Amino acid sequence: MAKGHHRSAATGRYVKASTAARNPKTTVTERGGNHSSGTHHRSAITGKFVPASTAARHPNTTVTERG
Repeated sequence: MAKGHHRSAATGRYVKASTAARNPKTTVTERGGNHSSGTHHRSAITGKFVPASTAARHPNTTVTERG
């Protein structure tokens, strides 16, 4: 598992590395801080940034990062 803090996309809470390993499609590993301004949405499945409309359609697999 990658180094960093692991956050559940479904609950928004931090989880253990073992939980992240068991649930890779609904867990995001955060590396470093969000140094930009504004709000960004990241897919837990792909790890890529997605538009707000996609985040609204898939709330259990998207993490919202506020800068």
